[in-house]
Amino acid sequence: MQAKGHVHKYGDNIDTDVIIPARHLNTANHKELASHCMEDIDIDFVKKVQPGDIMVGGWNFGCGSSREHAPIAIKESGISCVIAKTFARIFYRNAINIGLAILECEEASDRIDNGDEVSIDFDTGIITNITKNETYQALPFPDFIKEIIAKGGLLPSIQKAK
Repeated sequence: MQAKGHVHKYGDNIDTDVIIPARHLNTANHKELASHCMEDIDIDFVKKVQPGDIMVGGWNFGCGSSREHAPIAIKESGISCVIAKTFARIFYRNAINIGLAILECEEASDRIDNGDEVSIDFDTGIITNITKNETYQALPFPDFIKEIIAKGGLLPSIQKAK
């Protein structure tokens, strides 16, 4: 599994209410959720994001509520992977459950800038900053998580196993 795209970078403690403001949680439509992703801190995010792009955050990305709406909005917006120094544990689990790839890598979070082009090899955990010609090492996913993400999330991976 691999991903490649341009970076949308944010800081520390990006909480689920910033990712998808609570005023938009009255819909279960994933496209509608994505249309409001990050709007309170980056009004142009949904206009700029392209399929395959990568989101980079700092410490404690996804803190706040336990709802799955936040990783759903990120994934549905076109983001292929979120890289952060650390993730809130419930966000981490929700992201895997819905098939959003996430990697913890402090060096990548520090060195990658907004707009950089980045590629990720999920088998090795190598993150390549094409813009700066640098590489960073994250822990690769275990095989069972790679399978969940490849199949689009936990429920689809269980359904396809039958």
